[in-house]
Amino acid sequence: MSQNELRVINPYTEEVAFTLPLLQPGDVDLVVRRARTAFLAWKETAVSERAALCRRFMAAFEGMRDEVAHNLTVQMGKPLQQSQNEVGGLLGRTEHMASIAEAVLADEWLTEKPGFKRYVRHEPLGVVVDIAAWNYPLLIAVNVVVPAVLAGNAVIIKHSSKTPLCGEAFVEAFRKAGAPDNLVQNVVADHKVTELLMQHPGVDHVSFTGSVRGGHEVMQSTAGRFIDVGLELGGKDPAYVCADADFDYAVANCVDGAFYNAGQSCCAVERVYVDRSIYDRFVEAYAATARQYVLGDPMLAETSMGPQASKGAPAFLREQVEAAVRAGGRLVVDPKQFATPSKGWFLAPAVVADAPQDCSLMQEESFGPVIGILPVSGDEEAIRLMNDSPYGLTASIWTSDIDRAIRVGERIETGTFYMNRCDFLDPALPWCGVKDTGRGATLSAYGLHHLTRLKSMHLRTDIPH
Repeated sequence: MSQNELRVINPYTEEVAFTLPLLQPGDVDLVVRRARTAFLAWKETAVSERAALCRRFMAAFEGMRDEVAHNLTVQMGKPLQQSQNEVGGLLGRTEHMASIAEAVLADEWLTEKPGFKRYVRHEPLGVVVDIAAWNYPLLIAVNVVVPAVLAGNAVIIKHSSKTPLCGEAFVEAFRKAGAPDNLVQNVVADHKVTELLMQHPGVDHVSFTGSVRGGHEVMQSTAGRFIDVGLELGGKDPAYVCADADFDYAVANCVDGAFYNAGQSCCAVERVYVDRSIYDRFVEAYAATARQYVLGDPMLAETSMGPQASKGAPAFLREQVEAAVRAGGRLVVDPKQFATPSKGWFLAPAVVADAPQDCSLMQEESFGPVIGILPVSGDEEAIRLMNDSPYGLTASIWTSDIDRAIRVGERIETGTFYMNRCDFLDPALPWCGVKDTGRGATLSAYGLHHLTRLKSMHLRTDIPH
């Protein structure tokens, strides 16, 4: 990256896909002032009008589906069908948030008190900066952009340097939908200019999805200002497979939950704990399923796993696997067994059975197609090991006993707990985390409220004499 342009590398071809001009420090103020002007008008619109805009945005995005999906695959290597699926996910989340906005953002009237009228308003914050990640570049951005617009805010998107065209797609779809000028803007910026953007006095909220280190940097950048910051910083999400689970279903979904999108998901299954009575059988079936992945050109229909989006990721992941094996783990699926393209930033699936709980593979976020599996004696050991993590985004249990799932789930330190499901966001539920995963919430009623401020209306109508 030069001082004036961003070069985006296709992770499959390893060639420059395109270049874009970078926002310069002197232009930050203009971008924010434009957003502020758009906000001052937009905040006066009815929520029904905002929802109608977001539905027109959906229609525009649907019309751009093929182009957006193609560009997404070029930028970060996701298989084309998965890119198409991501567009579908964006549309579904937008529709849900638009459908609940009027009820969620309505004034909340308190019970009647003689001589008074009292209610709570949910007022927009102002200018929201969304710093979005590359791994699900449409879904991560939509979680903030659409709720922010529905809540009456203006939005500045600063997308990952790997996927800047995704930010442009949002702007273009809102333009086609008839959005006011500069209601949604996209900037391509380096770290220094992004810091200036966050520190601008005209910015009222920052949402960031990325690494823990990046989260600390965002907090430091905004520390001098009394604005709220939303953070989603990753996970090391555990799955617990009980003896009474639907065995084949649990195997298939725990594999898919680990390796979909080449394992590059904040809520991917990254460690699996299995009841000792079914452990050997589970490991064998899990390994057999993992071996079915096909690596190759992400534009081809037969490819089920594309390259890593980051050039340095394969070396980091290999070291995690090798360290787990040195510590006593068994490599039951070896990446060397796969046919791997001669070009591209690829790493084939790796499965380590008996991975020690204290090794990097079971403790540090991998963000790639590697997994550790460990036997447990029952619920108590599973709970202890699942909670043994600095992260807390999601966790899952695989069982036929819903009471057991509730008992276990209520003791797991996590933002979302699943039974017989994983690696999925329901837009009706808040997307949130604990510990080093971050703070705040997106999606659901809580995500809308997170992008508003409360105002108490306390009106005395009967003046005593």
